Amino acid sequence: MRKLVYYVAVTLDGRIAGPGGEYDFFPGGDEQQSAAYSAWTNNLFPETVPTAYRAAVGLADAPNRHFDTVVMGLGSYRPALDAGVGSPYAHLRQYVVSSTLEPDIDPAVTVVPGDPLALVRELKREEDTELDVWLCGGGKLAGALLPEVDELVIKNYPVVAGAGVPVFDGAFDPTVFDVAERTAFPNGVTLTHLTRR
Repeated sequence: MRKLVYYVAVTLDGRIAGPGGEYDFFPGGDEQQSAAYSAWTNNLFPETVPTAYRAAVGLADAPNRHFDTVVMGLGSYRPALDAGVGSPYAHLRQYVVSSTLEPDIDPAVTVVPGDPLALVRELKREEDTELDVWLCGGGKLAGALLPEVDELVIKNYPVVAGAGVPVFDGAFDPTVFDVAERTAFPNGVTLTHLTRR
């Protein structure tokens, strides 16, 4: 069965964005550190680079290594829409969970107005692929999908936001994950891969 993997950048105080959806405050280190870190993560998860930027970072023809599907909330989709991009991950099947978004926003995007758990359970049962499903964000969607999250890949940045969108925004539901691997980078970012116990 396919897995749902939440791959996301997180502050020290557990925020994935600021109160207004800001994400440009995550520190990348100096130019050399930032370039090395980006190259490493882009090579590991090439499919998480938006389609518009793939050629610029040498991934134009890179095959998907881990995911063939992305699920995101409206807050995660909104920056692309605001930039005039209706299909930010054209190299993936794209699902946006939103009760307010028009269903025909883009022919390459499926808007899901209802139960995200039912959607993810259906995606995980698909047998015609060995690639997993990427949960891109946001916090409310991650909170709703916590029962189906199989793995976490957390890019923990050395910054405190103080307020903003939590990594999981849902009911109190202690869920234990085991650390499978951890990598520290010179720019202060720690990438941790966790699996559901």
